[in-house]
Amino acid sequence: MCLAVPVRVERLLDNEMAVVGIGGLRKEISLALVDGVREGDYVILHVGYALTRLDLEEAERTLALFAELAARLEGREGAQM
Repeated sequence: MCLAVPVRVERLLDNEMAVVGIGGLRKEISLALVDGVREGDYVILHVGYALTRLDLEEAERTLALFAELAARLEGREGAQM
């Protein structure tokens, strides 16, 4: 199963690279597949590559869904113990 997640571009680097953040984690990724990315933009990240830019509203909606899923899974694990 493949998963692509929205991440916020925190810093642009040389050679079409950037540092992105999600949930307190930082990762260096490639921007080679997406033109015109700026600091503060959200991109869809898949296996180290930005696939497309995402507007703020859509990124926030998607991240909220991931947070809801994580909370439900944590609740399910707690009920099994």
